[in-house]
Amino acid sequence: MEDQRHTSKRKLLEAALRVIRERGYSATRVEDVCAAAGVTKGSFFHHFDSKEELALEAAAYWDERTSGLFRGAEFHERATARERLLAYVEMRKALLKGELPEFTCLVGTMVQEVYATEPAIREACARAIVGHAMTLEADVAEAMRDAGIHAGWSAASLALHTQAVIQGAFILAKAKGQAEAAAESINHLKQYLELLFPEATTKTKAKSRNRAA
Repeated sequence: MEDQRHTSKRKLLEAALRVIRERGYSATRVEDVCAAAGVTKGSFFHHFDSKEELALEAAAYWDERTSGLFRGAEFHERATARERLLAYVEMRKALLKGELPEFTCLVGTMVQEVYATEPAIREACARAIVGHAMTLEADVAEAMRDAGIHAGWSAASLALHTQAVIQGAFILAKAKGQAEAAAESINHLKQYLELLFPEATTKTKAKSRNRAA
């Protein structure tokens, strides 16, 4: 019985990810999520007290799932911080597959609607977006050191900027109805990083490898 309860809750969370990205949070009804999950409303209210509670848990579920995807990604194996950042951006572009709801961001979608009306959901979305951005902070800081950059901006602020560009790319894709709009924006992000962090010399690459070892 415990396994069945766990399975039905997971189905509801997976359905929420699909339906909210398709329709938006406000237009999504409990009935829509239940239909997509293939469960009853009784099952829904066994797991969640409200649509808001579903949204909060869906944000955490999204964060956990995407964190696992990026944590195990190949770009971490690159020799220098610059190469890791550029490979990360390439991975984001490679994920632009399928229909718009299949590659756009759940938390980015929700926060655009609820930032002024649902503070708990806004905060959950912020934790996911900012938390993911901060996974890049160490590589940005290392790339700054490798390039000898001493600026009035921080590694954290650039890490956040990458997410601002990517979330904006999703908005452009929705506005134009095509993934190519997002891909072009992400290409510009990569070009910006390439200009900001010139390719390292052999000596600098060796230092980066020694730091990583």
